[in-house]
Order: sequence, then structure tokens, then C-alpha cells
Amino acid sequence: MAISFVHNEEDAADIVQEGAYKAIKSSDSLKCIEYAETWVYRIMMNEIYRRLDTKVIKSIDDEDVTEFQVEDTYENIDLMRALDSMPYNDRAVIQLRYFEDLKLEEIAYVLVKNLSTIKSSLYRGLKKLKSKMDDVV
Repeated sequence: MAISFVHNEEDAADIVQEGAYKAIKSSDSLKCIEYAETWVYRIMMNEIYRRLDTKVIKSIDDEDVTEFQVEDTYENIDLMRALDSMPYNDRAVIQLRYFEDLKLEEIAYVLVKNLSTIKSSLYRGLKKLKSKMDDVV
């Protein structure tokens, strides 16, 4: 989830590390263990939003560049670009629903919004996404 928002493995790893630290640190505040997964998602989404709001562009010196291997994975570039161009809230709902397989109730909990708001965001976001994808084809 973090990689899909920040598009950088190092930043995503930082988000997950910070989120995990915060989750462990405040684990005693979790009242119902059955909500642990969505509680962690909420923490991670907050970290993602915090990182996106304070993102700093880093420069790379020529001497810092080293060899690296590229993993060959298939990704629907058009879909990812269309998702990237969407507002954070619509994008988050779609990604949590279809990429992370969360239920709408869980998404509402993670994003701290009403279930009806999540449903509206999902359907509005899917309509926008379809329109963007139709423009590509």
C-alpha cells in the first residue's frame, strides 16, 4: 500500500517501519483484538498521508549511484497513472478495497469516515477511474 502511494521502496519501508513502531508503542490502546488489522491500516494510512505532506526531494550525487538489479514485474502502467492522478481519498478507498481486499466497513474505520461516505467515494472514484481509463484506450 505504501509503495503504491509514494512510488519509492525506501520511502515505503520508512513508512512501514514508522507505522509498525507506532503500532507497537500504542498497542495497549487497542481495545478489541479483532480490529487489529484495520487499526494497523489506519496507522499506516496516517503515515502515508504524513509522508506525502512532508515529502522532500532528495538529490543523488553521481558517486552515490551504484549498480542495481531491476525486477521484471508486470504492472498496468495506465491504471497506476490514472490512480495517481486521483485525489488521495478516492484513491485510498479504491486501493484499500480492490488491492488490499478490505471490506467497506473496515475502510470506513481505517479512514475515519462514515460508511455512506466511503460508499460514495468508492462509486465516485470508480466512475472517475473508468473515465480516465476510457481516455487512455
